[in-house]
Amino acid sequence: MNKNFKVIIVEDAKLELKGTEEIFRNEIPSAEIIGTAMTEKEFWELMKQEVPDLVLLDLGLGGSTTVGVDICTTLRKNYPDIKVLIFTGEILNEKLWVDVLDAGADGIILKTGELLTAIDVQAVMEGKRMVFNEPILEKIVNRFKQSVLQEQRKQEAIIAYDIDEYDERLLRHLALGYTKEMITNLKGMPFGVKSLEKRQNDLVNRLFVPEDRIGVNATRLVTRAFELSILNIEHLEPDEE
Repeated sequence: MNKNFKVIIVEDAKLELKGTEEIFRNEIPSAEIIGTAMTEKEFWELMKQEVPDLVLLDLGLGGSTTVGVDICTTLRKNYPDIKVLIFTGEILNEKLWVDVLDAGADGIILKTGELLTAIDVQAVMEGKRMVFNEPILEKIVNRFKQSVLQEQRKQEAIIAYDIDEYDERLLRHLALGYTKEMITNLKGMPFGVKSLEKRQNDLVNRLFVPEDRIGVNATRLVTRAFELSILNIEHLEPDEE
């Protein structure tokens, strides 16, 4: 990393702050630490004095896990050219990662495994988005694999059981607790209650072997659709009414 740049480190744990400063001094000599902050208030005071090129931002400050997201949101709005790299010990809080990425962070480095490297910082300073270290990359790849396999199972089930758009919509809305009367009012649903009842019975015949078809109600039918991956609990949203 040849070009010098200025950094503010936001970290509320003294030992971790000291360790982070050492990483910069030993591994990233082109970085000039122009300030460190342990609270949100201290950070914004530093910003009044001098604007950095990079903010290394811990998500959890003073016991709050949302302060870092708020800081990132404000930085993106008021200082769009500043690079924001998250350096966090929030190893299990995946929703927080999503929130801070939505807030405009350039990347997330988890405080585990390889920690912060010159390569990660250089990538951010060169304009790369979505910079992650290995622990979070492993989680992302695993989720990607699961998503692809889930979608593949769904497509195979749709073909194997001859599921059309209206079958899927019926099953999905039954899973969401809609009555057949409510489903008939959905935008673009061209069926009345009797037609939906016939379609539901037809689905029972397709999704269950003959000896299991007796007494199958809507709940059991929906459960079977989940078992076969026709429905996915993570993509269970209603259509327009």
